[in-house]
Amino acid sequence: MEHQVFVPVPADHLRAVLRDPARVARCVPGLQQDADTDSGPVSGRLKVRVGGSTVTYRGALTVTERDPGHFAFVGEGAEARGSGTVKFALDLRLTPVPDGTRLDFTTETTADGRAAAFPPEATATAVRRLLDRAAGLLTLGSVGDPVAEAEEAEEAEGGAGPGFVEDDSTEVTASLFETDVPPSSLDPFLAGRFEGSDGAPRPPAEAAHARRTMIGRSAEEVDHAPPRGRYAPVPAPASASAGDSLRWIAPAAAFALASAVVIGRALRRRR
Repeated sequence: MEHQVFVPVPADHLRAVLRDPARVARCVPGLQQDADTDSGPVSGRLKVRVGGSTVTYRGALTVTERDPGHFAFVGEGAEARGSGTVKFALDLRLTPVPDGTRLDFTTETTADGRAAAFPPEATATAVRRLLDRAAGLLTLGSVGDPVAEAEEAEEAEGGAGPGFVEDDSTEVTASLFETDVPPSSLDPFLAGRFEGSDGAPRPPAEAAHARRTMIGRSAEEVDHAPPRGRYAPVPAPASASAGDSLRWIAPAAAFALASAVVIGRALRRRR
């Protein structure tokens, strides 16, 4: 199959990336490189999604520059979980155009296993999507790494920079610890402010009260203070109030008075 992609990057920048296998490995979408570099810089595991299925291949890729505008990629891989294999050959041609470069891809693939069972349309769509993503990563890789460029610029300046920073930090640290800390204006024991009869500084009663108010309650008060919040003791039920007592005293007095009147009348009738 053939596929074309336009990228807004000069061909010389793309050519510099394609000549570096380590940078080419970063342009392969989804490639997980192996820790073992014996198999080559562009080797590892690659997960490919075709339609609704996903297949993981383990393999390697080699890049060969045929001429300044023509690069050939040859690779093969085996299924990580299965016995299927894939072999492909990819030709990439760089054509300078106004405001960028046109990438012309030509691929030839032979596969067996799960890849052979996929519909041709789904396989072509997956390959085009993979090439588009690779072209995007190739564009980003040709722009350069600003962090790496900044580090190289700092190294090119020489060793004076780090030493100078270290001297500054040492000087600031020494001046920080040697600086006298002024006493607090709230300290009532400042020399010469409150003096007693024996010449020793003594705080007045107002200052002691203010200091005690700002600091809080003393340890003695805290020890004897009742707990608060969820641990506070439940108050005992209140005893009968004075109103409840008067409520029963008034009827009893009236009853006693009425009884006295009745008894007095009875005694008079007997006489």
